[in-house]
Amino acid sequence: MNRYLIDRICRWLIYAVVATVVALILLFVGFLIAKGWSTVNWQFLTTASDDGLGIRDQLFNSLYLLILTLILSCPIALGSAIALTIYGEKSRFASVAKMAIQALSSLPSIIIGLFGFLLLVLKFKIGFSVLSGAIALTFFNLPILTQSMSLAIATVPSSRLDAGISLGVSQWHTIIKVVLPEAIPGMISGIVLSAGRVFGEAAALIYTAGQSAPKLNYGNWNIFDSNSFLNPLRPAETLAVHIWKLNTESIGPDAEVISQGTIVVLILTIVAFNFLARQLAHHWQHKIYR
Repeated sequence: MNRYLIDRICRWLIYAVVATVVALILLFVGFLIAKGWSTVNWQFLTTASDDGLGIRDQLFNSLYLLILTLILSCPIALGSAIALTIYGEKSRFASVAKMAIQALSSLPSIIIGLFGFLLLVLKFKIGFSVLSGAIALTFFNLPILTQSMSLAIATVPSSRLDAGISLGVSQWHTIIKVVLPEAIPGMISGIVLSAGRVFGEAAALIYTAGQSAPKLNYGNWNIFDSNSFLNPLRPAETLAVHIWKLNTESIGPDAEVISQGTIVVLILTIVAFNFLARQLAHHWQHKIYR
């Protein structure tokens, strides 16, 4: 058989496989959105579940947990990425650390949730709370965030660091002023994509953040008050946990309708995270190289 014909056949087979996968994803997502789209409106997004069919508190809890998780995990992941990629690139410790990170990234999220339940909820007596959920999600998020930041830093040519050192600039100053700014597009993509993964997590939060969503007072800015929306020690049911709870406990006659609407909000938010990652990466790349 002619080698050009074989090449053409293989190419069309690859296109067919990719088109099939994309079509299945679009069919799956389109089916879920079509079923729940009629439920989503302003009242659904701004009403508490105690007052009606809304998901206001669950949506806020998801965003609040995400922000706290990123505040905890980003500095640790950045420091680990710098240490593993630049300072300890060829050391034995770096090899062991990379192996541990890969092992941690392969752990099921339910295991991390149970670990958080035993350590944070029971041992440290933090209880089912936003803080327990954020710490558990930090363990869940660290491996992928560290790997994405390490890859972003590794894409910066080593000649940048060598040039800075040869000019008498300290290694740390060169990393801060030269290497990290050039790695920002990749790091932003990793942060936003990991944020989408964290936003849709449920298993780890069932055992740490809890399955209840007490009615919040959004005018109370005292973080030590149990009714305050900023209190990190209160239980916090998220969108993903809310979907799980509605489909397993079937609370009320409208449980299926609320679940379908919540699924639409969750899907659209995660899609928005992915779109934002691409736009931010493109913006920073254009800003650096123009």
